[in-house]
Amino acid sequence: MEERKGITTGSDTQNTSEPRDNGMDAEDMALMEQFLNDPAHDYRNLKYGDTVDGTIMRIDKDEILVDIGAKAEGIVPSREMQSLPAEDRAALRIGSELLVFVVQSEDKEGRAILSVDKARQEKSWRMLQTAFERGDVITARVVNYNKGGLLVNLDGVRGFVPASQVNGISRGPETQKQSDMARMVNTDLQLKVIEINRNRNRLILSERQAVQEARETKKDELLSRLKEGDVRTGTISSVCDFGAFVDIGGADGLVHLSEISWSRVKHPSEVLHPGDKVQVSILSVDHDRKRIALSIKRTQSEPWTRAGERYQLGQIVEGTITQLASFGAFARIEDGIEGLIHISEMGDERIQHPKEVIAEGDTIQARIIRIDPARKRMGLSLRLNREPDEPVEDVDEEPENA
Repeated sequence: MEERKGITTGSDTQNTSEPRDNGMDAEDMALMEQFLNDPAHDYRNLKYGDTVDGTIMRIDKDEILVDIGAKAEGIVPSREMQSLPAEDRAALRIGSELLVFVVQSEDKEGRAILSVDKARQEKSWRMLQTAFERGDVITARVVNYNKGGLLVNLDGVRGFVPASQVNGISRGPETQKQSDMARMVNTDLQLKVIEINRNRNRLILSERQAVQEARETKKDELLSRLKEGDVRTGTISSVCDFGAFVDIGGADGLVHLSEISWSRVKHPSEVLHPGDKVQVSILSVDHDRKRIALSIKRTQSEPWTRAGERYQLGQIVEGTITQLASFGAFARIEDGIEGLIHISEMGDERIQHPKEVIAEGDTIQARIIRIDPARKRMGLSLRLNREPDEPVEDVDEEPENA
C-alpha cells in the first residue's frame, strides 16, 4: 500500500487562486476527493499503546508487514516477536490476522512500528485482570523456580507462585524443597490470581486456592448427589482422636470412633491409617454445614445377627481381655462380640478386683454360661468346669465407652 501522506484534496484546490501543476486533471482530483472521503477508507489515527488486529501483507526473515488500517502499513521487527512460539510463527500466512501493539505510530518512512510481544502481553494482562476480578481459575506453565517459589509464564507476563501456595512442596529441608520445585518445571498448574499490579509488573498466584476452590465446587456437586444409606469407596485422609476423615471423591466425611468397627477401638490409629482404602456407608448429610457423617462398620454385617448360630451354652471359646471393671472384665470373642466375665466367675477363690487374676490384653479360655443375641449379651466364666445351668448373678453392666 502506497504512503498517502501529503496528498492534496479537491477542497484545497478550490481555495487556491492559481491551479497547481500536480499532473492530475479536474476529473482525477474529483475521484481522489471522493476516494478519501469514502468512510470505507477512513484511516485510523493510531498512537503508542493501541492494540489492534492487523492483516499480514508480507512475511520476511527479519520483519512482517501488517495492514493496520492506517495511512501506511506497519512492520513487526523480529525483535518484537520473541515470545511467539516457533510453531506459531511458522504457521503465519499472508492474509492471516495478527494482534499487534503500536510501539511507534510513524517512523521516518511513515510506517508504524508494531510489536507482537507487547500485544500478547497486553492481552494477557487484560485477561489476568478479568480473572482476578471474577475469581477465575487459570492454567499456567512453570518455566523456572527460585528459592521462594515457582515462576510461570502467561503469554509474556511472568507470574510468581510462592512455595507456600504450591501443593506437593516439602516443608522440610531446603534441599528437598528445591528438588520438589525442580520437578515441577515444564508442568501446568491450576492457579488463582491473588495479587495483580500492572504498574509494578507484579503478579502473584496460588495453586492452593485454586485447588481448594475446585474441591469446594466438587464437594457441592457431591453433596447434592449423596443419599443416606449409599455405600462409597473412600481413602483415609487423616486420623484423629475422635475418628477418621475419609475422602469419598471430592469431599471428606467423618467416621466417628464409634462407627469404625463393631468391636471396641480405643484409638482410630489401631485399625486405620492415611491412604487406606475403605468402604463407607453414608449416615447423614448436612447441606448447610457441608458435613458428611460416615460409617465403616455398617458396611459389614452386625456380628450379633449370627451369634445364635455360632455360639451355644457351654461352648469353650478363646477371647482377649479388652477392659477391666470393678465388677468383672470384658473379653472380645470376635470383632463386634464381647462377653462379660463377672468377678465371681474368675475362679474358686474370692477376689477383690479382676486385676488380681487377669490384665488387659490377656488371651483367655472361657466357657459360655449365658447368651442373649437380642440384647447383645454374653456371660463367660473362667471356671471351665462350670455348668451353664448353675445359678449366675444377673449383671447387665455395659463396657465403659461401648
